[in-house]
Amino acid sequence: MGRGFGRERIAFRRRLFYGREMETAKVTWRLVDTGPLDGAANMAVDEALLSSFAPERSAPVLRLYGWTPPALSLGRFQKGGEVLDLERCAAAGVPVVRRITGGGVIFHADELTYAIVCAPRQIAAAATVKESFRILTSFLLRFYGKLGLKARYAVDHPPGGTRLGERTPFCFAGRESYDILIDGRKIGGNAQRRLRHAIFQHGSIPLANRAAEGAGFLREPPAGIGATSGALGEFGVGLAPGELKKVMAEAFSEAFSAVLVEDGLSAREKEAVASLVTSRSEGKT
Repeated sequence: MGRGFGRERIAFRRRLFYGREMETAKVTWRLVDTGPLDGAANMAVDEALLSSFAPERSAPVLRLYGWTPPALSLGRFQKGGEVLDLERCAAAGVPVVRRITGGGVIFHADELTYAIVCAPRQIAAAATVKESFRILTSFLLRFYGKLGLKARYAVDHPPGGTRLGERTPFCFAGRESYDILIDGRKIGGNAQRRLRHAIFQHGSIPLANRAAEGAGFLREPPAGIGATSGALGEFGVGLAPGELKKVMAEAFSEAFSAVLVEDGLSAREKEAVASLVTSRSEGKT
């Protein structure tokens, strides 16, 4: 990702130094690529980015990451023992962590994951939470298009017999209005958390379809989940994660008129991660 970012990085640092956003046609975003981490660390970094974000002076953030080893993440309000067979998870060596967003269980394996932290003023104006969700997922449609795939929102082209908005314990078993479908199959999942002056959103882009494997850890696995969910590999996309990140960065820049500047975690963010990481496993939440 190190192409032509020198001058943009200098300008970005000046913005941070002066503690305010400079008026410009494009918005400068931090691009934080943490690579693959374990589940507890991934959730700690997401939470640290949000808790360290100062809406009036922080640059918005696009984080890219992966999961090693595979893990299950619970939605913010789910109870692990009610929806998961925790003994089976432990026997298989699959960690269980909790997200700061709502929704159902997600099995994270062979995927590219993104997270966004921004202030409402740093994106296009949205009248409702649902509208902001559509705005913040718009770059994904562009991303899939660049990969030669025709992606659509579920609300625009709902599969026959599908009931949108029905809550399910397993993320990939349900359909929300702005879930993304390719050939009628749901690809990945996205969830949002809103604070008074900040928006956090993250989502997954599966490289291989491991939904059926993940569903097997539920107390009541949904039937046929492998056929109703999809992954890039099944749609003929075999790019390595590094190449996919380049395509995603390009799609994101175009969708949000953004200048992406590579950056690492700040000292404050690292400190927050260190204090959070030990509490990210389900047994300690």
